[in-house]
Amino acid sequence: MDKLDQYRVFVQVAEMGSFIKAAHALALPRASVSAAIQQLEEKVSARLLNRTTRQVHLTAEGTQLLERLRPLLADAEDVEHLFQSSQRQVAGRLRIDVPSRIARRLIAPALPGLLRRYPRLQLVLGSTDRAVDLVQEGVDCAVRFGALHDSSLVVRPLGCIALINCASPGYLREYGVPEKPEDLLKKHWTVGYASPSSGRELPWEYIDASGKTQDLNLPSRVVVNNAESYIAGCRAGTGLIQIPRFDVQHLLDRGELIEVMPAHRATSMPVSLLYPHRRQRSRRLVAFVEWFSELMEAHLERGPAGAQC
Repeated sequence: MDKLDQYRVFVQVAEMGSFIKAAHALALPRASVSAAIQQLEEKVSARLLNRTTRQVHLTAEGTQLLERLRPLLADAEDVEHLFQSSQRQVAGRLRIDVPSRIARRLIAPALPGLLRRYPRLQLVLGSTDRAVDLVQEGVDCAVRFGALHDSSLVVRPLGCIALINCASPGYLREYGVPEKPEDLLKKHWTVGYASPSSGRELPWEYIDASGKTQDLNLPSRVVVNNAESYIAGCRAGTGLIQIPRFDVQHLLDRGELIEVMPAHRATSMPVSLLYPHRRQRSRRLVAFVEWFSELMEAHLERGPAGAQC
């Protein structure tokens, strides 16, 4: 393993805090990863990592080296592809994490076009409704909906998507069509949605006449923690839901769901791309960010790019 590869191994181990996770991300045997770190430490005559049975921590020397290596490795990748055609510059494995419905309804159907454009790209597509630690889990880029709280990541806002209120035809026949939020308090049910991070059931939300967001705690007979079950519960007639329009447009078109209370929607939801370390952006990451931004454009509310929702 040459010195540049040893540097790559060190950065992966340092950022993931684990030899095993780094070996998996790099598709290398764990023994090779351990040997690369040992050889690098011998070359620089310093201990770079403190190992424990559960985790790996950087030493002061390791922290200093990591900061120097990030821009160096980014420059090295640019040099390696300097004289290749623009299409073939995008190569290698890219790990992304997206909500499950985004993966199934938007990304997967459009993948053939992406791979025709970049035939040397390998996409590792993780789809989950839980928040993942991009650095610890070796994820290059994540798609996130809603407010963000992690300021350590680079954030690229894409815009906002509209949330609509929906119910099944059978539910509306049984309970009637609500016209305003006050109607929901009388005889209606919702499909409860529990936050994947906190486990708490989220309130029903709407914007009042003054433009302020209001919450209602409405009764639910079914509580779920992922989007697939949320929509399925609504289709089955167990209650109303609030959902991005693009997520159920095909069901609205077929009459399997019906929008209600269009004048009393929830606040639009921001959509963002997140990735760590601006200085370490690879060509494959830039290519994916541009491609996904184009893919999402048709589903965003019209307004200034990156505008706050």
